[in-house]
Amino acid sequence: MVSTFMFKSLAVVGATGAVGREFARLLEHHLVGVERIRLLASARSAGTSLPVRGTAITVECLTHDSLTGADLAFFSAGRDVSREFAPPAARAGTIVIDNSSAFRMEPDVPLVVPEVNPQDLDHHHGLIANPNCSTILLAMVLGPLHLAHPIRRVVVSTYQAASGAGHSAMQELQHQTGAVLAGRRFQPEVFPHPCALNVFSHESTIDESGYNEEERKIMAETRKILGHPNLAISATSVRVPVLRAHSESVNITFGEPVTEDEVREILRGSPGLRVVDDRPANHFPMPSEASGIDEVLVGRIRQDLSQAEGRGIELFLSGDQLRKGAALNAIQIAERLQPS
Repeated sequence: MVSTFMFKSLAVVGATGAVGREFARLLEHHLVGVERIRLLASARSAGTSLPVRGTAITVECLTHDSLTGADLAFFSAGRDVSREFAPPAARAGTIVIDNSSAFRMEPDVPLVVPEVNPQDLDHHHGLIANPNCSTILLAMVLGPLHLAHPIRRVVVSTYQAASGAGHSAMQELQHQTGAVLAGRRFQPEVFPHPCALNVFSHESTIDESGYNEEERKIMAETRKILGHPNLAISATSVRVPVLRAHSESVNITFGEPVTEDEVREILRGSPGLRVVDDRPANHFPMPSEASGIDEVLVGRIRQDLSQAEGRGIELFLSGDQLRKGAALNAIQIAERLQPS
């Protein structure tokens, strides 16, 4: 049975990053029983302050003693910081929910989207992994569909916003867009290529297979979350000039015939999703409408006419990368651990 805790104190590690700032905003309405909140970051960011629940909280420098006494810690400071600081904190009794890729594929670390595989929290050992942002959005749609009609294959193309590369990347897109529209030269510093008015392959490392790291994360993590280690899945990830919501084009092959109406009804009844599928108005999920909301928008649902016997479905989704794709999902994991 899952261990439950009444969290009285929590810490946000990486508080000044894009996801850390989103944690601060979301805590206005979540985990309201927490009495003490600490914001932690690198020495470079220490001393700044962020508003949390109407109060300015000063950001402290992360040290090995920072998490002493914390019931809960959200980590969003990168893989290296998580590897150094998360395991000792968990061993000392802090529940750690880590947003980096450091522990996601460890067999004894649950990788959780609460609407899809909450049962995996039953055997956590103090350390829980938050999935990749694109994986979370994809799993929100695949999870209920796979439960109703087992999935055999998925082909997904992700259109990823600047927010996935952090606060500085969002600023670069804003500044670069202004420069391009004004006819000024602008040298990219965060991204390897111009992001304004451009699309390019995701900047993560490409291995000998030709897949980049982001694509490999999506494929491996989706299999783990769905409990489907043999799922045939292929991903292509690109950056697009959008500030903060990711979109995905998804082609699904089921093991049995499934109609688009069945898929639509399953998704309409699934928590955390909103079906936006208005063909007459040509209105489908858009990052501009997904930004700043908790729900993942899903639509453009149609039969894949290239697949025999009605086994194929095409759809499109958009979701806020900083909210459900990161901070909100982690907070929902914590809420699952609290007694009702």
